[in-house]
Amino acid sequence: MDTVENTTPAAGAAMEAKDDTDSFTKVKSKKTQKRKREQDGAGMDTEEPVASKRPQFPPISGDKLRGPDEMRKIAVPAHRYTPLKENWLKIFTPIVENLQLQVRFNLKTRNVEIKVSFLNTSSRFLTRCNAHTFSFQDALALIRLDELFLESFDVTDVKPLKGDHLSRAIGRIAGKGGKTKFTIENVTKTRIVLADTKVHILGSFQNIKMARTAICNLILGSPPSKVYGNIRVVASRTAERF
Repeated sequence: MDTVENTTPAAGAAMEAKDDTDSFTKVKSKKTQKRKREQDGAGMDTEEPVASKRPQFPPISGDKLRGPDEMRKIAVPAHRYTPLKENWLKIFTPIVENLQLQVRFNLKTRNVEIKVSFLNTSSRFLTRCNAHTFSFQDALALIRLDELFLESFDVTDVKPLKGDHLSRAIGRIAGKGGKTKFTIENVTKTRIVLADTKVHILGSFQNIKMARTAICNLILGSPPSKVYGNIRVVASRTAERF
């Protein structure tokens, strides 16, 4: 009886080990699975390709292709109502006749609305009409001359300034009595408008680049005398090149 009791636990352990080995499933290696997939793919490639039909779309008319009419809205500040009213006919005529655009002044929203017409479907002229606070003659030149461009940027885009530092930067651009601004305009042959923290430059591409560089140097803190010397050197080199 003692021998049977001693061998029984060992036999039970052997039976449990055998049951555990039977419960495990044999996992195939990744190489075998990859080889099988390649064989299946090779078998699929031997099949004949299925002919696909090209989609047929109806033709689109010119009106639908153009899309909705594009419109620009220009906000008019309160101190510019009177000049706009006095020169409205002078502004209205070249926009309608030369650029063939539709323009009106919305009394409710106090905005000048400009929209493309059926005579001119191009929207590139809308940007040329947005002349901000330039004089009438300068704005008219922007409309009639293709070589003129308009660039606008904010003083805080060059350097994040606040409070008195921002006011001093704007003062450096303008100068005493506008002397610095007029000097940059005369040397670079551009027109510059300071509207709060916005700077608008009107001129040719090369001249706008020179004026923008000078204004950015003033914002960053360079003295006006150094800026004058730099733009004079660049302007003389440009004149000799052309």
